[in-house]
Amino acid sequence: MVEIAVLGSGGFGLALAILCSNAGHSVTVWSKFQDEIDAIKRTGELKAKLPGVKIPKEITLTTDIACVKGKDIIIIGIPTAFTRSVCEEASQYIDERTIVVNTAKGLENDTLKTMSTVTTECFPNNPTAILSGPSHAEELARGIPTTIAVASSNREVSYYVQNALSGNNFRVYVNDDVIGCEIGGSLKNVIALAAGVCDGLGLGDNTKAALMTRGIKEIAMLGVAMGAKRDTFAGLSGIGDLIVTCCSMHSRNRRAGILIGQGVTPEEAVQRVGTVEGYSCTKNAWELSKKLGVEMPITEQLAKILFEGQPAKDSITALMDRPSKNETESNFL
Repeated sequence: MVEIAVLGSGGFGLALAILCSNAGHSVTVWSKFQDEIDAIKRTGELKAKLPGVKIPKEITLTTDIACVKGKDIIIIGIPTAFTRSVCEEASQYIDERTIVVNTAKGLENDTLKTMSTVTTECFPNNPTAILSGPSHAEELARGIPTTIAVASSNREVSYYVQNALSGNNFRVYVNDDVIGCEIGGSLKNVIALAAGVCDGLGLGDNTKAALMTRGIKEIAMLGVAMGAKRDTFAGLSGIGDLIVTCCSMHSRNRRAGILIGQGVTPEEAVQRVGTVEGYSCTKNAWELSKKLGVEMPITEQLAKILFEGQPAKDSITALMDRPSKNETESNFL
C-alpha cells in the first residue's frame, strides 16, 4: 500500500484519487475550498465535476495542506496558474523522500516555465515526475480503459509511479522525455481550442484533420527546440492527447473554441466553460515560439483571435493563404 495525497479536488484529481483508492492505496484529497469538501461529504460525489461518480468513503478529505507530510507520493492536480502557489504552501510540510507528481498542463504565465521546472523549484530536494496522455477525468473516474505516460529525469522514480498507479483499466507507460511529454500535453490544448473554433464555424472534417496534423507538427517543432525528442510527439502525450482533446466534448478547450467560433467573445467563452488551460497557454506558447525562433502559424493565428480581436474567419484565410511548402521540408515529426 502506498500513502498518496492528491492536491486539488477537480475532476482529474478526484479521478486519480478514486483510481488509487480502488487499487488499495491510502488516499487523502486536499482542496482549498471547504464547500467542495462539504459537498462530497454530504452527497458522496462532486456533481459539478464528476456527476454520478461516487467517491469512495475510504478517501480522506481535508483542507489542511499539511496532509502531504509522511506521504510516499503527492499528486499535483491544480490548474497551471495556481500550481506554484500551492506547491510553495505544501513545501514546508513535505518529506524529502516524497515523490511529487504533476498533472497540470501548461506554461507558467510571465516566466514561460514548464510545470516540471516549477515543481523542481518548489521541491528542490524531492524526486519529481509528470503524468501526460489522453485521459479525460470523466472516463478515468468511471474505470474506462485509459493509458498515459509517466516521465521523470530519474527512471527509478518513473517505475515506482508506474507500479503504484497501474491497474486493470489504467495502463502507465514510462517515458524518459520530460520536456517532450510536457510540451505535448500542454500545447495540445492550444490546438484543441483552435479545433473547437473550426467546429463553431461549421467547417468540416477535412479542416480539422489538417489542423490537427499541422498542429502536432508545430508542437513537435517547439518541443525539439526546447530539447525534447521528436519521437515523443508520436506517442501518448503527443498525438494521443491531441486526438482526444480535439475530438471530445469532454474537452473544455474544444467547447470554449466552439463558442468562440459561434461568435462568443473569448473572455465570455472561458467564463462559461470554466478552466480552459489552452487560453493562457496560447499566449505563452506564442511568446515562447518567438523567443526560440520557431514558426507556429496556427498558434499565432489563435493568439490573434483570443487577444487581438481578429475574426476567426480571417485567421482561416491567413493560414490557407500562406506560401506553398513541401510537407517534408524536414522530418514530419
